[in-house]
Amino acid sequence: MAKKQLRIGLIGYSFMGRAHSNAFHQVNHIFPSSYEVVPQAVCGRDAAAVQAFADKWGYKSIETDWRKLIQRDDIDVIDIATPNNLHAEQVIAAAKAGKMILCEKPLALNGKEAEKMLKAVEKAGVPNMVWYNYRRCPAVVLAKQLIDAGKLGRVFHYRANFLQDWTINADLPQGGTGLWRLDVKVAGSGVTGDLLAHCIDTAMWLNGGIKDVTAMTETFVKERKHNLTGKVEKVGIDDACSFMCHFNNGSLGLFESTRYARGHKALYTFEINGENMSLKWDLHDLHRLQIFDYTDTGAERGWKSVHVSDGDHPYCGKWWVPGLQLGYEHSFIHAMVEFIQGLESGKGCKPDFKDGLATDYVVDAVLASGKTRAWQKVKQVK
Repeated sequence: MAKKQLRIGLIGYSFMGRAHSNAFHQVNHIFPSSYEVVPQAVCGRDAAAVQAFADKWGYKSIETDWRKLIQRDDIDVIDIATPNNLHAEQVIAAAKAGKMILCEKPLALNGKEAEKMLKAVEKAGVPNMVWYNYRRCPAVVLAKQLIDAGKLGRVFHYRANFLQDWTINADLPQGGTGLWRLDVKVAGSGVTGDLLAHCIDTAMWLNGGIKDVTAMTETFVKERKHNLTGKVEKVGIDDACSFMCHFNNGSLGLFESTRYARGHKALYTFEINGENMSLKWDLHDLHRLQIFDYTDTGAERGWKSVHVSDGDHPYCGKWWVPGLQLGYEHSFIHAMVEFIQGLESGKGCKPDFKDGLATDYVVDAVLASGKTRAWQKVKQVK
């Protein structure tokens, strides 16, 4: 029986474009389904660069205007891997064209934009997903399974951090290709919308919605030269952010992120403490889940490290043999698995645009609290 084709039109060909493209190729081989993912076309402004990318990753054709890509009849899915300020216009246009949509995180510059994007995909009735890929690390999915099974009992605390160090140099410019994350007009925010958005999405998936927040933000380097204007301009993003929150289930949350933690390139960790069990996860050891089970006998009670690689662990039965670990790139492949399974079941997949909007609402509240130095209620998705 012939498989249905999912012909991908990718917009953007940098870091995330590569990660997504790898997923499009590998999902067919490792997780066979009723669909065949086809890298059909890729779009970028530099024709020579995008052609080189297409040749490397097996895309059949290129475009230099994303509007033309969206209107093509031979494209089923639009995958948006562009800077944050382009997401809304591209999503809304793709929805109007009836395309399925995959969108990089954060969904939008802010909640107001994300609302329009959600409205567009709901009106069009098109399947959608946000690439919050850390949800799809096998050890994180195992944590979700333990929580949903009630193993933790009542949850008291959730804490997470995401630490980097790549912007410490005050001579580093802002804006332009590669450094748009330092330009508030393009990125929307700094670490809050970039790094903490990952932490927030994972937290709400594991522990439920967030009710209110109080935050502290800081911009350590106040001015940087802008790559596009050549002028020294004010820096509008947050270099660091810490916030506390109340979850809807009554537990307390503590989050921290910075790009000024010397020695840390991408340290993302979370810990969740319940009355019967606690869990810890570390991106630097992403194939392991740390578990403390209070129901163990006293002599055996203590933290244990579970190597998440056995056939009965999430996704692992389709890969190699027990004991061999999976990595960062596999989280994107697993996200694509979820998207395809959502198509097959007709139930859609998570995280969808509603989840992306929920995260953007928390980001908005955190940034507002950082400015006002007061508690802010988080708007809830209806």
